[in-house]
Amino acid sequence: MVQHDEKYMFGMVKVGARGQIVIPKEARELFDIQAGDSLLILGDKATGLAIIRKELGAEIMKSILNREGGFTDARHPDEGSDKELR
Repeated sequence: MVQHDEKYMFGMVKVGARGQIVIPKEARELFDIQAGDSLLILGDKATGLAIIRKELGAEIMKSILNREGGFTDARHPDEGSDKELR
């Protein structure tokens, strides 16, 4: 594990045949991640993936969606693909 201020790099993990990864023990201990916990996977094509606690997901999504421009809502194709979430 490499640490600088409050930033950490826990090392490399391999993706298994079923798409699973193992979160390193040091990361699980530091962030108190237990078996059965729900985690949210976020992604950005330019920067990659982030794993956060489910409880933080609502706060982060509100922050993202409240940024200028919002997001296109692809869940409602009948209502138009340019519907913004706010």
